[in-house]
Amino acid sequence: MSARILVVDDILPNVKLLEAKLMSEYYTVLTASNGFEAIEVAKAEQPDMILLDVMMPKMDGFEACARLKSDPTTAHIPVVMVTALDQPTDRVRGLDAGADDFLTKPANDLALFARVRSLVRVKMMIDELRLRDETCRELGFEAGYTDIADDMLKGDVLIVDDRASAAQGLADTITGTLNVTCSVVDNRDDAIARMRAEPSDIVMINSSLEGYDGLRLCSEIRSHPNARHSAIVLMVDHNDFKTISASLDLGANDYVMRPVDDNELIARIRSQLRRLCYADRLRDNVHNSLKLAVTDSLTGLYNRRYAMPHLNALIDRATVDNNGLAVALLDIDSFKAVNDTYGHAVGDEVLKEFAARLRVNMRGMDMTARIGGEEFLGIMPETDIEGASVVAERLRAMIAAKPFPITHPERDSLDITVSIGVAMMSPQTMTSDALLQAADEALYRSKREGRNRVTLASAPVAA
Repeated sequence: MSARILVVDDILPNVKLLEAKLMSEYYTVLTASNGFEAIEVAKAEQPDMILLDVMMPKMDGFEACARLKSDPTTAHIPVVMVTALDQPTDRVRGLDAGADDFLTKPANDLALFARVRSLVRVKMMIDELRLRDETCRELGFEAGYTDIADDMLKGDVLIVDDRASAAQGLADTITGTLNVTCSVVDNRDDAIARMRAEPSDIVMINSSLEGYDGLRLCSEIRSHPNARHSAIVLMVDHNDFKTISASLDLGANDYVMRPVDDNELIARIRSQLRRLCYADRLRDNVHNSLKLAVTDSLTGLYNRRYAMPHLNALIDRATVDNNGLAVALLDIDSFKAVNDTYGHAVGDEVLKEFAARLRVNMRGMDMTARIGGEEFLGIMPETDIEGASVVAERLRAMIAAKPFPITHPERDSLDITVSIGVAMMSPQTMTSDALLQAADEALYRSKREGRNRVTLASAPVAA
């Protein structure tokens, strides 16, 4: 997996050493000699990862990291601090500044390269979400980066550990500081069952489970579709770099060494929650933007942009499965008169009420869309001509039966009717254009013959 890595250190031999190690693994290396330069290079070059020294003049690594993480243009870039500092308080300070990991010089090669591979994978996933988010913003949808405050972080943690007292101690530490819930299981089967049924945001796994390989459990959880977005944190013995490397390559997001420092544990859990929150927000932005792109903003029904490809897909499926498929075109009678007499605000009220009635009177498998001003489309898969006729007639009667409430000084309701044209898929209507043309011709007959009626493309059905 190729990547561009920025190495930041004010001591040239340290830079050259890391550069040589990384280039031997075929990474592209960028360099900077101080915090100010690192920020400039990160903004300009957008590297996939930053290896950042702490002890530098003018601006130390803690401040440089904090500035990088507070800037929307660089906040998504993973940062690993590589330094001679090795106290838990130093690691906590680095994690609190936004660093993704804290490696002590001389960095163990196994741990270094495993962490690089792990964070590059995460960066690629985030980049894909950011690209989709950017596309949505270019199309005019509200999205983009927003800062995530600590009080916004919440979630649930599952601890998998057969040492009951130690596991409960971890749970108490986490829930006593963070806005999360914690649960504890002591074996593989319960952990797998829990993640399949209701996946936790973060899973902490003891690498030394009695009678089961913690690394294998890590792999099993990561490979399950329900846990795709969960963060996995492995608990390992001090300086067990072989297990650390293997766990990161198997999909773990982070690790804590035993004996676990409470402050470092909290900092690492908080870091994972922040990343999960950021990724979830990007996914939600994309999902909401896509929903807006295919939804009519007034009625909440699907729009033409979505309905036409969906109809084509249903036609293909009906052809393969040899099932019936019907479409109904619905046009509100005399709608122009409603707008001209009572105004467009009342017209909008009528459209919204009309859409609401369609929703509750169509089958769950059917789809309804607004495809024009007062024109709607109903798609009815796995339906024969009798069933389509019954549905269309029910819709017509339901619209006419009850006046539509409106907000107007002269009256509080309007009598509304609808004309409907129905067409069935047949050898002559095997495309969406042909099927809709047949339904449109039937709708025209309904209008011409007096409105408030259903007409089938083959024969009329009187109201």
